[in-house]
Amino acid sequence: MAAIPGIGRGWQPSARQRSTIAKRLTGAAAELTTQALAQIEERHPWFRELDAEHRSWVTLVARAGIDGFVQWFADEGRDANPSAVFDAAPRALMRRITLHQSVDLIRTTIDTVEGQLESVVGRGDRPLVFMGIVQYSREIAFGVAEVYARAAEARGGWDARLEALVVDAVIRGEADETVLSRASTLGWRSPAAITVTIGGAPAKDSAIDSIRRLVGERGFDLLASTQGDRLVLVLGGPSGTAGTALTVITDVAEHFGPGQIVVGPEVSDLVEAAMSARGALSGIRAADAWPSAPRPVAADDLLPERALAGDGHARRMLAREIYGQLRDAGADLLETLVAYLDNSGSVEATARALFVHPNTVRYRLRRIAEVSGYHPADARSAYVLRLSVTLGRLMAS
Repeated sequence: MAAIPGIGRGWQPSARQRSTIAKRLTGAAAELTTQALAQIEERHPWFRELDAEHRSWVTLVARAGIDGFVQWFADEGRDANPSAVFDAAPRALMRRITLHQSVDLIRTTIDTVEGQLESVVGRGDRPLVFMGIVQYSREIAFGVAEVYARAAEARGGWDARLEALVVDAVIRGEADETVLSRASTLGWRSPAAITVTIGGAPAKDSAIDSIRRLVGERGFDLLASTQGDRLVLVLGGPSGTAGTALTVITDVAEHFGPGQIVVGPEVSDLVEAAMSARGALSGIRAADAWPSAPRPVAADDLLPERALAGDGHARRMLAREIYGQLRDAGADLLETLVAYLDNSGSVEATARALFVHPNTVRYRLRRIAEVSGYHPADARSAYVLRLSVTLGRLMAS
């Protein structure tokens, strides 16, 4: 037999002794399995909760482990293949029993076999069998780790493909009940506020893993998929967290590839997420027109560039949400805005053009900012407001 750690060469059994021990162990294998299962049931509540089919599979694994040890011991420890122990049961067992539970199963079986050795082998043979169990259990531990690692790799590959399908359906506006069900299997909890973010794809997959970890730490759900040179993230959180979502993306921006990152508008569920995706995609296409934009940037902050690039939704947003609100708030505000922009942002020149006091102009400018969210004194806001007025007039004519 191959040297067993802790036992000198003079203690190695002869072929006859080894054969005798193996026969005794073989004769006791059925009883050892019965005793092991009894201990497993007594010690571990998870086993008692299994249905009859899964319990029978565990029985097969326990018996295969004991038989495998006997064969390994008889063959001098050569040609050991401990992972084959788990081939006795269907792969579905690995999805029903966790790695921790498998370790419990192995530990309890080993404890039971060791406890029964006194009635199976002679006193002089016990130290040898004990050391054999130690060595074989180590091989079993490596074997079970390998089985679960392979299962995790296969499951990870399947999850990645499923996630890519879900994200693609969301972007295309094809999210139905089937897609929602698939998202649920990926851990999606149907959050109340959803945003779609599009940016450059990172060079390494580990960057996406970092994004997942950081987003999860902030309490957000995440679906991620690389599509060509773009990384698409579907972010879900509590209602009213659009600003928080932008902050989260800012925190993980370093893990994206090169180029702008655009965060789409907030929607209420995954079925409507295509609207957020359209905004983000439109923003990505138009982002080069505003090279000094922050990174990441909200899609709604790119409305002028998107409108000029041909995005009809962005044009309607500028005309209705900004120009329309100012028009409805009173003719004085719209008149003051146009005069202010036409007079290069000069309060005094605007006041003279309107025949009002400069303080009246300042008051109206503040009201314009309150109504529209854009202050005419800011260069970027003035640009947005100017284009809104132009588009509003065109659509009204």
